Order: sequence, then C-alpha cells, then structure tokens
Amino acid sequence: MLSKTSLLSRLINYTKSWQISTKLTIMYATVIALLLGFTCVATVVGMYFVIYHQAEMEMSFSIKNAMEKRNDPEFMAQADEEKLKDIPDEILLPGVVLRVEDSKGNIIYDNDRHFVPVEDLRKNIVENKSLWSSDKYQLVRLKHFMIYYHEIPVEYRGEKYTLCFSRVITAERLMFAQIQVGVLVAAIIGILLVVAIVYLGIKRAFSPIRSFIRIAKSIEVSDLSARMEVPPSHDEMTELATTFNRMLDRLEEGFRQQCRFVSDASHELRTPVTVIKGYADMLSRWGKEDEETLQEGISAIKSESEDMQELIEKLLFLARADQNRQIVNKTPLNLADVVNDVYKKMQVTATEHVVRLMRNEEGTIFGDKVIMKQFLRIFLENAIKYTPAGGTISIDSHAMPGFMCVEIADTGIGIAKEDSEKVFQRFYRVDSSRTKAAGQPGGTGLGLSIARWIADNHDIGISLESELGKGTKFILMIPLMEKP
Repeated sequence: MLSKTSLLSRLINYTKSWQISTKLTIMYATVIALLLGFTCVATVVGMYFVIYHQAEMEMSFSIKNAMEKRNDPEFMAQADEEKLKDIPDEILLPGVVLRVEDSKGNIIYDNDRHFVPVEDLRKNIVENKSLWSSDKYQLVRLKHFMIYYHEIPVEYRGEKYTLCFSRVITAERLMFAQIQVGVLVAAIIGILLVVAIVYLGIKRAFSPIRSFIRIAKSIEVSDLSARMEVPPSHDEMTELATTFNRMLDRLEEGFRQQCRFVSDASHELRTPVTVIKGYADMLSRWGKEDEETLQEGISAIKSESEDMQELIEKLLFLARADQNRQIVNKTPLNLADVVNDVYKKMQVTATEHVVRLMRNEEGTIFGDKVIMKQFLRIFLENAIKYTPAGGTISIDSHAMPGFMCVEIADTGIGIAKEDSEKVFQRFYRVDSSRTKAAGQPGGTGLGLSIARWIADNHDIGISLESELGKGTKFILMIPLMEKP
C-alpha cells in the first residue's frame, strides 16, 4: 500500500508531464470556478440577508409603533370602545401579525385569524439560528415558512397581557431552493463553457509553438535550411519565430564555416603529410647511400614539419578563440618597446629584404604584450612572404589624438580591390595574384584571421590600402590608454 507522501509525489510527477496548454486551462478554470463559486454563494447569502433584514425592519417598526401607541391615552380609549378593527392600520406594517393573549392564555385580539396559531409557533422555535437571521427575535421553522416571532409582556389596568408579534420571512422556501439549484446549475454550465473557451483559445494561441516544435524536430545537423513560419500578428509568437529563424541563420552559417574550416584544415595538413611521407619513402629506398639525397630529404622533412607545426599552432589559437578560452592578460604597454622588439627580430630573419623603421613614437596602450607582438609579426611576415627578394618593408608608428597609428607597408605584389575584405577570412588566399605571381611558398591563410581576432579583442581598427604590382599598406589604429 502506497503512503500518502509517495502518492502525492507520484501525482506531482504526473502533472509535470502535462502540456502547458493543459496546465494553463486547469489554472484558469480553477480561478474562474472559485470566482463563480464565490459569486454564487455571495448572491444567495445576499438574498437571504436582504429578505431577513427586511422582515426584521418591519417587525422592529411595528413593535416600536405598538409600544408607543400603548402609552397613548387616546389610542387606548379607542381600544376600550372596541374599535380594534381600525387599530392594525395605524400600528402594524403589512405582513406583521399581532395577537394579544390574556393571563389565561386566551387570544383577545388577532389581526389575522388564518395565520399559524401561537401554540404552533412556540413549538417550532429554532434553537440554532442561521447566520443571516436576527438575534433580537426568535426564529420559527415550519414546513414552508420561516417566521420571526417575538413576545412582549405588558400590564393594563391591573391585568397581565402578552403581545405576540409574527412576521413571515420566506413564504416560498421552495422557490428559494429552486433559485439556489438554478444558480448552481448556471455556475456549473458557466464554468464548463469558460473551460472550453479557455482551452480552445489557449490551443489556438499555442498552435504556432506546436508548429515550431514540429519544424525543430525536422531539422537535421546536415540540413539547417528549414525555417519557422512567421505569424502575421505582431506579438510574442512573431518575435519568437523571427528570433528562432535568425538563430538558425547563424547556426547554418556557423556550420558552413565549420565544414569549410575542417575541409581547408584537412587539405592544409594533408599536403605536408604527403610531402613528408614521400621523402620518407624515398629515403627508405635509396637515400641512405646518396649523401645529397639524404640531406635533401632531411631538409624537406624538417621544413614541412615546421610548417605543419605552425599551422597546428594557428588552428589551436583560433579554436581557443572561438571557444572564448584564449587567455588575454592586458597590461599597460609602451608601444615603442613592442615595435622596436619586433623590428629587431625581423631584421635578423628577413635577410633577403630591406626592413625599415621610419618612426617609433612613444605611446602607452592597454594590451597583452605577447599577443601584441604576434599581432605585428603577422603583418610583417605577411609582407615578407609576398614581397619579392630585395623588396622593402617599412614600419611607421606615430601618435594621433587618442590613437597610435602603426603603418606596415611593402613593395610586394599587392592585393586586388575585390579581395581586400576577403583576406581576413580563414584559409583565404589570393593565389592567382599573390602566391603564384610571387613565386613564394603559400601561407596557411590563417594569419590575418588571427590578426582580426586580436584586433577585435583590443579595439584596434584595421584598414588596407593596396594596388596590384605596387604593394600593400596595413594601417593599424591602436587606442591609447586613457590617462587617470
């Protein structure tokens, strides 16, 4: 046998699997049922209060008037002259019955001889009154009547009398019972109608979401072309569909870029691996006996391994950058020191080119020292790679209002105007105008992508000026650190 706690837990877990539309319908139905129930109860209780209060007011007025007339000598003189038939119109309100009983129990006056006898009234007095009945008068319950009853003992000319006042409260208890049943039935029908209307309305309101779910289930990783149908109304559903479609656009574009990235990376890695494997096979067959072949094979394998290592390091850098895991430790830097350090190392490595430092003005920037050096080296190595031997690469770093402007120019083959923006894309290389024409080994096409990421993370602006056959100039606008 399940415990109450276990049963309640299972019930709660069961309701968690309900649809939102069902939960909302039950919630609204519960609220409306409570409101209608409260309204019905308040209506019925209010009706009783009004009726009982009206009867109480008429009883109170009649009793008060009767007691005032009793102290009026002229009125009592009329009573002695047996003009009692005219007395009720002056004392009692319609519906109030007055009996006068003497000390022996005889009724000496009765303004309604067809009314319930006093003995029957006294026998049917209710001990436990209802909430809406008066505390001043006794309550008599008969088969079809509820009656207020009140006795007042009086003394007149040495004789004791009892004034018995009565007032019918509900002459039609059956009618009230029918009204209550009618109100209850109307409330139940109203609740059912409201539940049906609310359920259909919520179902209709949630129909776009069900459509979204159906489309979302149909979307596969290999096909992200499906889109949500945007409702014509300008509400939350429209905003949800628009936002979801934009998200799918970004996912599709990201997926295409990822596929292209994987394809290009595989291609770039396959080339050095093929070269290394070819030289390794050559050395295993006859390279051991031929000193020149052995040396050529070792040099080629070493060169390709270095290129592959460089490619892998760049891929890892971009992978960390895409996942926001690339660590950037920004500190105040003197840009002149960074430029000077990079310039000296370039003079050592670029033996076939002329590297010049035009200006190197002082300026404090806020950035990562290692990454900023890598940033400048990318542009310098790019200039050296696509500038023929004997060409010139110049560095010019000078201060401007709010910025340090670093210009890196070469006298290389240049870049076509239509390719100026594409050079920052991953694995993009303008082979026809750069690599082949220059006769230089092609790069990986990742350097400028890394430079763009570094620039975005340091708020650096990059612009490009180039002309085919005349050279290229990269203009870097590096923000100066604000003075405290």
